[in-house]
Amino acid sequence: MGRILLVFRLVLADVRRHPGQAAMLLFAITAATAALSLGASLGGATDALYRQTRAATAGPDVVAFSPGADRNMITVLESLEHAPEVVAHSGPHRQYYTKLTAHGSTGAAVVQAAGTAPGPVDRPLVTSGTWVRAGGAVVERGFATALDVRVGDRVTVAGRSLPVVGIAVTAARSVYPWSLGIGPGGGPSDGGGLVWLAEQDTRALASSNTPVTSFINLRLRDPDAARELTQHGPAMAPAFTDARVSFRTWQEIAEQDSRMLKGSQPILVIGSWLLGFLAIGGVATLAAGRAAKQTRRVGLLKAVGATPGLIATVLFAEYLTLALLADALGLVAARLIEPSVVNPSAGLLTAATGPTGNTIALTTIVALAVAGLTTLGPTLRAVRTETVTALADSAYRPQHRAHLTRLSALLPTPLLLGLRLIARRPGRAVLHACTTATTLTMVTGLMVIYAQPAKGYPGSPMANDLRVAQEHHVILAVTAVLIALAAVNTITLTWTTAQEARPTMAIARTLGATPGQITAGLSTAQLLPTLPGALAGIPLGLLLCLPFSGANTTWPPLWTLLTAALAALPATAALTAVPARLAARHSVARTLTTEAK
Repeated sequence: MGRILLVFRLVLADVRRHPGQAAMLLFAITAATAALSLGASLGGATDALYRQTRAATAGPDVVAFSPGADRNMITVLESLEHAPEVVAHSGPHRQYYTKLTAHGSTGAAVVQAAGTAPGPVDRPLVTSGTWVRAGGAVVERGFATALDVRVGDRVTVAGRSLPVVGIAVTAARSVYPWSLGIGPGGGPSDGGGLVWLAEQDTRALASSNTPVTSFINLRLRDPDAARELTQHGPAMAPAFTDARVSFRTWQEIAEQDSRMLKGSQPILVIGSWLLGFLAIGGVATLAAGRAAKQTRRVGLLKAVGATPGLIATVLFAEYLTLALLADALGLVAARLIEPSVVNPSAGLLTAATGPTGNTIALTTIVALAVAGLTTLGPTLRAVRTETVTALADSAYRPQHRAHLTRLSALLPTPLLLGLRLIARRPGRAVLHACTTATTLTMVTGLMVIYAQPAKGYPGSPMANDLRVAQEHHVILAVTAVLIALAAVNTITLTWTTAQEARPTMAIARTLGATPGQITAGLSTAQLLPTLPGALAGIPLGLLLCLPFSGANTTWPPLWTLLTAALAALPATAALTAVPARLAARHSVARTLTTEAK
């Protein structure tokens, strides 16, 4: 117990001495694990929500639609009540194709005639307000969300103004904008929302030339056999000889709902791996920057009798503990965000179940791998260092080459200092270029998605907006987090480089370099690898989009992609200015005195 307590106290003391580095590590791994958890949770998430909604609303196993409302069609639908597989039904009902206007926005809609008491199959769940009554409308929740409609607002249905008395969800239809089920005349639907009105309020629609479709909701003895129910079955073939009936099974409704997330899942999965790469880069920078201090700390621990095993445990424990904490924070963040991601139209009940055991295991392994692999090298080097050498903490003396010195003397001072910093730490420059390339890869993907025109649903402009808004919001959020993490990495890299190069910069100051030139030199060391990294991100982003593109894909103009890449230069200069300036203002005398001791 004493050994565990000792390790805990040493880890806690080190975190207190370096809170900024601990916060950066937490942010990097939290962002990566949250995105990875969301991406892994999207598979089957909509299906789970649909099943919950179906159970709560007595959803049908099959909905049979028939264009028109004449007596023959009603008789055909009523014959389904006696099919051997059917155990319960509600209807036949009628739905009318019209328009709904609210707050100045107009969208396609179907008005379903509803009784004051729903039948045994399809009992919509009222989430706000009350069920239909004469002179009042109930709006499906996904449609209400798109229109920003609440209980008490007034909507215009087929030219008649009605108050909204309730908001409800149902599993008998796909989520908005696919609530119509079937188009007028039995053809495909242009998209739209669902509204319930009392029977007497739909009589005006029935007497007009408004298109109408009849339908019946069925519950089967075996719900899994819903796809086998067709009008060509032996029990129904005679009645359906001349009838036009379309069947919508609950499996087809669930599959239609999942299309809303079709483009979001790859964005989150790919984004999580890109975030994971940036997290690895950030943690590697922290580990490399603390290598010298860790080496001296190892020397002190060895001097007081600590074994190599105990020292390795202390060094690893800090990063692994922070990684586990970040993993927990990422899972919690994903759990809070998940309902809005998996149910963008709000047409299903949002009783999210949280990440599965497999998802938790995956994010935990990734978090530990990011922390462990990036700190393995510096930890082993520190443990293998002799005690006297570790305590001495002597500076590395670079080799001087006369021809390179003569050539570098011709360069401006800031460029000279920047190139020398890159030459002494080429791995840092490559890492920063990769960080920039990763960020521009996602930015390029963002620009490609935003370049695509809205397609489909010509009868409902709001449906077009909703269809693309989900993907836009997801990739915008992932890109914003990626840019924030890249910015933190850039600041950390600049500050770490400045701390390690403090003796070199102090000597340059004694030789006549001004604080401004020192600041410019530190910024130049980050700016030089930024340009090739940004330019490399453009083709990488386009290659990443190719598997998801088609013949009609619209690609953004090259000049917009180059503008985004070149914008990385002033952004990097702004991010490096503050840490570089703070490092340049450090006292030369104090730096040289400290190094001389």
